[in-house]
Amino acid sequence: MFDSQTKESLPGALIIADSVNVTTTDGSGTFILKLSDRPDSLLIRSLGYEDKYVKPQQNKKITVALKVSATDMQEVIVTANREASLRSEAPIAISKISQEVINDTKPVLLTEIISKVPGVVMQNLNNEQHGMSIRQPMGTSSYFLYMEDGLPLRPMGLFNHNGLIEMNIFAISNVEVVKGPVSSLYGPEAVGGAINFITQKPTAVPTAKIGIQANNYGYRRVQYGAGGMITKRLGIYAGGFYAFQNNGWQAFSDFNKHSFNIRLDYLFTEKTRLYLTTSYNKYHSDMSGSVDSIAFYNRAYTSTSNFTYREVYSLRSKLTLEHSWNKNNQTTISGFFRDNLIGQNPSYGIRWKSGSATATGEINESIFKSFGLLAQHTKQFGFWDTRLTTGIYLDYSPTTYSAHQIDLEAQLRPDHKSVEKYKLLKERPDLKLADYSTDLLNSAGYFQLVTSPVKKVKLTAGLRYDRMSFDYQNNLDQSKGSKLYDQLTGKVGATYVLVKNTGVYLNYSQGFSPPSLASIFRRRPNVATGDPNQFYYDLKPAKFDNAEIGGWAGLLNNVVYIDWAFYTMWGKNELLSIRMPDNSTDYASAGKTFHQGLEGSITFRPCKSLTLRAGGSYSVHRFEEFLISSKSTDEFRDAGGKIMPSAPAWIGNSEITYKPQRYLKGFRTSLEWQRISTWYQNQSNTARYQDKTFLGMEGVSVLNFRVGYEYKGIEGFVNILNLTDELYAHAATRGNNAADRTTYTPAAPRSFVIGIQYNFTGKK
Repeated sequence: MFDSQTKESLPGALIIADSVNVTTTDGSGTFILKLSDRPDSLLIRSLGYEDKYVKPQQNKKITVALKVSATDMQEVIVTANREASLRSEAPIAISKISQEVINDTKPVLLTEIISKVPGVVMQNLNNEQHGMSIRQPMGTSSYFLYMEDGLPLRPMGLFNHNGLIEMNIFAISNVEVVKGPVSSLYGPEAVGGAINFITQKPTAVPTAKIGIQANNYGYRRVQYGAGGMITKRLGIYAGGFYAFQNNGWQAFSDFNKHSFNIRLDYLFTEKTRLYLTTSYNKYHSDMSGSVDSIAFYNRAYTSTSNFTYREVYSLRSKLTLEHSWNKNNQTTISGFFRDNLIGQNPSYGIRWKSGSATATGEINESIFKSFGLLAQHTKQFGFWDTRLTTGIYLDYSPTTYSAHQIDLEAQLRPDHKSVEKYKLLKERPDLKLADYSTDLLNSAGYFQLVTSPVKKVKLTAGLRYDRMSFDYQNNLDQSKGSKLYDQLTGKVGATYVLVKNTGVYLNYSQGFSPPSLASIFRRRPNVATGDPNQFYYDLKPAKFDNAEIGGWAGLLNNVVYIDWAFYTMWGKNELLSIRMPDNSTDYASAGKTFHQGLEGSITFRPCKSLTLRAGGSYSVHRFEEFLISSKSTDEFRDAGGKIMPSAPAWIGNSEITYKPQRYLKGFRTSLEWQRISTWYQNQSNTARYQDKTFLGMEGVSVLNFRVGYEYKGIEGFVNILNLTDELYAHAATRGNNAADRTTYTPAAPRSFVIGIQYNFTGKK
């Protein structure tokens, strides 16, 4: 028994011969049913899938592929409770990106699928570099937790907004996106939300796929994957890709990446299972950086530098043992290892004062290794359908970080107000910007209780204690010491199922995020060496309180499905950046922030061939108390009451998909509309990004068109991104001073992505 899309086994599926003869599939998706009389047919049933009738044949194997139901909205999710559960049991806003959506989208970048989630924008900063917005402004803040099979990609305190560069897009089975704080379950940084990438498991039947993708701007990718059951107990899946770009639409934007994942599953017994997963990623990219208004509006996508770069190496491995003691007790223990390096000469590190013929930049390197343990036990009780989950988490990650200055020459435009080109003059390893090492130890204990004292009502309560501690040596001021950040976070929630596929939920949750190590040990701008306040030792952890109400409804026999949430979140001590006139960054723990929004989506399926969906959010992100400066000479000092920069009020993503079921089976086509309203570029709210795009709408209004056809395992497709060739920016930011100018991260012009892939599915 397996999923027709992922080809993964379906444990727990029901096989019904009659009212007496019933069995379920085991952990490998197989079953044995002995009958005295052979029935005309067997009913196969699994939650979230279409029922299927099969005709049994005596003493012969039956291979059954179940299709995900297009009308049953009771999705099975894992991110909400750290284990498989129904959507109706989770009092949070959660969205699932299925294997079908991923296959139909054929994404070059993760931004193409993540931004389909209502109220979510994954900023495309080009060459797989990215920012994020989930109940937060668009940007690079450390308020989002990225996970692979429930385990954070990086340790707490070492957040990297480009962390998803370390993901293998071709090894993803599905993605679950939680909106709002889930720190009580998954820990710090899960404030705006958490994204869990669930990787491909060994397939129940032999599978293989190989394909190529290319676009008209020098991007090329070869992708591959294969898996199956080697024996009845041992399964394997391996997949990856190699991608590169040469002579892209933007100058100095070449890059290459190699990703590979492998998973081995071994079934000792029906009660004991062992999983080994390993992920490898290696990436190198030129960094063309942002452009000024002259280059942006002339579509002169030149680069001001030809020496900036980013390189990433990551290796992750996890060994998991699952054991079911009985039907009421299950234990999971995972040991994990990470090896990670990021080296870069970043374009964002260039410092230049208006009119100056010189500038500075930096080269930095971050290295860490992790050794950790995650253990969890779930117990079912015999009353009120009660389930208690408890767990511990340990993560020891020694780290080193260094950064030094480089000297640059600035070639100015005739008006001397902007730079046409930077030239690297000299590396300055003698001028250190940061140089430290730490022994980082993260530990946590948590529990979550789910109970149903009244029919149709589920109550959830959770509590987690996190402790982030580290001994450090800062070589810049020759100091040694230790720091500790700890926090207790909780949540309570309830769901009420009104009728089948229709319900509401209430939720109160807390979140927190300690400052990153790179922020703490970064020297403050314009502070003299030897000053006792030259580093950010006084930064405080950010804390959040979130309250929301939401619901879901399947109408007209689930032809229409609606999902919605209204939230209010209060932040305290948010770590916010202040852009200085020379493009350097100062950090401050803001007094208070306010976040409020309405999110929703509607899906309409008038028939199996046609799907229309529309989703989005309206939100407000505001500084309540944020004193930027106490100096009377500064132009802008108090941001209290101002809208946060890069916080558009409206975010939307809609799509119409057509898949004929009878006349041209295997054909698909879709038209997607991405909509982002205007936003303030700075904290002083003196400049907006409000360019007009498709249909004359200010902000971002872009169409993407996709078409594909599969016949006998051979699949071809064409994606046209930015169909109407709009000029728009993924990011547009400006400092608070009157003389500051906007920098733009331009979006690609109209792009044609073509590909062909062969998909093989064997027999069990």
